Amino acid sequence: MVQDPAAEDGPAEPAPTAGVPRHVAIIMDGNHRWAKRRHLPGAAGHRAGAKNVRPVAEACADAGVEILTLFAFSTENWQRPSREVSLLMDLMRNVLEHDVEELNDRGVRLRVIGDRSRFEADLQMRMNRAETLTRGNERMTLNIAANFGGRWDIVRAARLLAEEVEQGRLTAADVDEAAFRRHLSLGDQPSPDLCIRTGGDARISNFLLWDFAYTELYFTDAYWPGFTRGDLADALTWFGDRQRRFGRRP
Repeated sequence: MVQDPAAEDGPAEPAPTAGVPRHVAIIMDGNHRWAKRRHLPGAAGHRAGAKNVRPVAEACADAGVEILTLFAFSTENWQRPSREVSLLMDLMRNVLEHDVEELNDRGVRLRVIGDRSRFEADLQMRMNRAETLTRGNERMTLNIAANFGGRWDIVRAARLLAEEVEQGRLTAADVDEAAFRRHLSLGDQPSPDLCIRTGGDARISNFLLWDFAYTELYFTDAYWPGFTRGDLADALTWFGDRQRRFGRRP
């Protein structure tokens, strides 16, 4: 009988488990369906979803997560009915106006990633003010992705890198992954370890396309307005049992 060479050295050691994710990204989906199941208008679902941002952010901070990135509004969401877009803009204003103070008190730093140029001036002002207020906080960073798309992020990074080459600050030979990453929206942060998508769909919907190269993807049927601390704990427990190899052997 031919002996398995691996057996001579005993069983392979399992890859280390993941522990608490340093960076969590959440695709907040299911607001409209949450409302529909309760025979409520879709606006009620969006309002309930907006109210859930702060408690989930606080739960992540309590769990030891260092960075939380929330997909609030995509580049494709402008295609929704104008009344719905207007409501989402008002909800964003409300969160920035009323929730930032408490997040600041809890030591959370807030950043907005995405193309702000399409937002109205008052909303851009609120974004800037929230970032300025919370800039010195270190307990957790909360990234809000607004008018954000993964393809937009990659194209923007490519354009900025091309400008550096055009201006003579880089040569084509200098272009590598590190140089490219510098120009991404989250280029100064570690990539997400875990992405949670609520609402039951199993796709990433043009979110952090570059950053998700080795992100663990967790899909839950819970709709975002009903996503609780317990649901978050389930996702973190699932992540903690993962064996993260990054293409290597254990």
